[in-house]
Amino acid sequence: MFTGPEYRGVVRSLSVPTYEAVRGILRAVYWKPTFIWVADEVRVMNAISTERYPVNSRYRGKYEQERLKDVRYQIRAHFVWNENRPEFTADRDEDKHFRIALRSISKGGRFPVYLGTAECPGEVRAVRFGSGEGAYDNSGVTDFGEMYHGVTYPDEGWDERTRSSVSRRYWHCIMNDGVIRFAPPEECRSVFVRNAEAKRFTNKDTEGEVSAAGTQN
Repeated sequence: MFTGPEYRGVVRSLSVPTYEAVRGILRAVYWKPTFIWVADEVRVMNAISTERYPVNSRYRGKYEQERLKDVRYQIRAHFVWNENRPEFTADRDEDKHFRIALRSISKGGRFPVYLGTAECPGEVRAVRFGSGEGAYDNSGVTDFGEMYHGVTYPDEGWDERTRSSVSRRYWHCIMNDGVIRFAPPEECRSVFVRNAEAKRFTNKDTEGEVSAAGTQN
C-alpha cells in the first residue's frame, strides 16, 4: 500500500513504490545514523494489479482499501555518509557497514519489513539486480506523472534551507522497461512543511532510533 503524507484516508495505493517506501525497506534491513540510504532504482517484476481489502477501522468504520497484490521488486541502492552527523565520523567504515547489511539481508532484515504501511508486511532476500524475467521487460516507457517522492528532514538536508525545515518532495515518475530510476532528493520539487532542527543522537539512544527504521511510507 504505497501512499504519501497527503494521502491519509485515501484508500487506493499508488501503482509503484515511492522512494520513501523503498528507503523504509532498506532501513528495516539495516540502518545507523552514520549513513543515508540512497534508493537508485526499483525493478517491477510482477504485473501491476490490485484487489480490494475490507477494513474495519475504529475511527472510520467499515470501508475498503484498494491495494496492490502479488508484488515483487528488485532494488538497487547504496549508502553515503551523513555529513550532518559529525558525531559519528569514527563509525565511517564502509566495509563494515556493507558486510553487516549483507548479513542482515540474508536474515530477512533486522526489523519487520513493510511495503509502504504496516498492514502490508514483506520479506527480503539477496538477488542480482536485473536477473530473472520481469513482467515489463522490453515494454517501453510508462509515465506515472508527478508522484510523491519522500520527506526531507533536517538531519538529511543538503543546504541551509533543508537543514532547518521539513519538506515534502515530488517528482515525475517514469518506468522504462520495468525499471524506475529515482531522481535524487535534491533534484525533486520541494514543498515546505514546517521549520525544524535535527535531533542530536547519543550513544545511549542510537539503538532506539534504529528500531523505528522500517515504518516510513
